[in-house]
Amino acid sequence: QVQVVESGGGSVQAGGSLRLSCTASGHTFSTYTMGWFRQAPGKEREFVAGITSIGGVTNYGDSVKGRFTISRDNAKNTVYLQMDSLKPEDTALYYCAARVSGGVGAPRLGILYPYWGQGTQVTVSS
Repeated sequence: QVQVVESGGGSVQAGGSLRLSCTASGHTFSTYTMGWFRQAPGKEREFVAGITSIGGVTNYGDSVKGRFTISRDNAKNTVYLQMDSLKPEDTALYYCAARVSGGVGAPRLGILYPYWGQGTQVTVSS
């Protein structure tokens, strides 16, 4: 049984920063490709960032490119999402997802990730 747990959400003013963390257990963490997604009320789930297992290849959604950074520490079984220059439109429930690595990049489609956390709320005020 794979368990995915996010932490680090909260409230911040526009222009501020937050760092989200996500741990995944139940399998060798270094074999997981990890992704961050978000969903705002009334909107579809959106791919935010992903990072592959070996090699740590990253990719980002267009709306966060240049402001968010995804990284991982396999020794701590943790993936991070550093969010800088936050905007009110970044307000959403942020989810971490995991899949056993099978490709050359982190997929942008949420359906390709079988394991999900419960989400952590990020609220950015103007």
